[in-house]
Amino acid sequence: MTERLHAPELLAPAGGREQLEAAILYGADAVYLGGSELSLRAKCEGFDGPALEEAVRYAHSAGVRVYYCLNALPFDRHIPAVESVLEGLPNLGVDALIAADPGVIRLALRRCPSLPIHLSTQAHSANAQAAAFWKEAGISRINLARELDKEAASALIHRFPDLEFELFVHGAMCLSLSGHCLISAWVNNRPANLGLCTQPCRFDYRGIALTVEEALRHDGPFLEIRQGETFSGIWAPQDLCLVRWIRDILALAPAALKLEGRTKSGGYVGQVTDVYRTAIDEASAHHAVSAGSLVRELLHSASRPLCSGFFLPERFVEPIPKDFRPRPVVARLLEPAGSGAWRVQVRSLWNAREAASLLLPGMRRPRLEAGSYTLENHRGERVDELHPGTMGILHCCLDGLRPGLYIRA
Repeated sequence: MTERLHAPELLAPAGGREQLEAAILYGADAVYLGGSELSLRAKCEGFDGPALEEAVRYAHSAGVRVYYCLNALPFDRHIPAVESVLEGLPNLGVDALIAADPGVIRLALRRCPSLPIHLSTQAHSANAQAAAFWKEAGISRINLARELDKEAASALIHRFPDLEFELFVHGAMCLSLSGHCLISAWVNNRPANLGLCTQPCRFDYRGIALTVEEALRHDGPFLEIRQGETFSGIWAPQDLCLVRWIRDILALAPAALKLEGRTKSGGYVGQVTDVYRTAIDEASAHHAVSAGSLVRELLHSASRPLCSGFFLPERFVEPIPKDFRPRPVVARLLEPAGSGAWRVQVRSLWNAREAASLLLPGMRRPRLEAGSYTLENHRGERVDELHPGTMGILHCCLDGLRPGLYIRA
């Protein structure tokens, strides 16, 4: 009998309550979240006080672990707030703290010594000496720098068998080194390292003309940018997507695979978590991994090209199939509304004259053919369209539905 490959923990983002529920519903083993400040995503909904306590209770009831992010790089004026948060964490039941700043880690070891500490990607752990240092400092898990390739990550994981490592496998990559970007602070007075990044590298610009030539070779320009009249995202990095290499990743035996996206929607979190849950389960059981289908699924939620990042010797960019048509999440199921009816929260324009797909965990995608379902608006009137920001009723004949599921159309 073939032995199962090591199945790492799937760690998903939970920027707010809906994202938390989506991550759990679609198969996350653990979630990472933060408060309204002092995490690298201070502008997402976050969890404070009673909301955090309830989130932990909800996740634990589903057998899902909760890691709290306090991974900003604070100034002295922030330290009293850091201490206040740290002192309250043990009583809230979180399973680990995610931090990057040595000062925050030092305080955590004193204020909440029973809480395991996971080292954030902000610490940019890229070599064995750094890993040894953090291990001696009391760190139990290290998120390896996204700039490492497969061989470098493998060497570190196997050199420290008593230390946990996690790898980012999907989501946005920063223009700067592991998130240490100054553009947002310079342009908008919102420092990325305090969780306030406005992501100006994703903005569209025009009027750019740049020619770069190296001084010694004198063999002509090696970089030329000529920007026309239209706007384009000339700085925006492609997004990381490693699902195609899931078997290679599992062979490295990391403790966890991490999905980026605490500012993303619940629909995004649900789709991406479902894809990687399915890939991990298939690969660890030595079943065939349908990489093409999984990538195609991820393209529905992608806002930038998907690529292999630094994982491979040469970057691989996922091609867009010629017949591919991205379909947005149009609604989320809220609660039953009678026999065969569900109350829905509408996210994008939903046209009942087109087919729709239910997003069920395990990459099951039953279709609702046009004519096989009907829509009602909030007044109970049958309509052909529902508009974003409204409530409606879906009438269909599918079984196995439950609150929190998403619909694409």
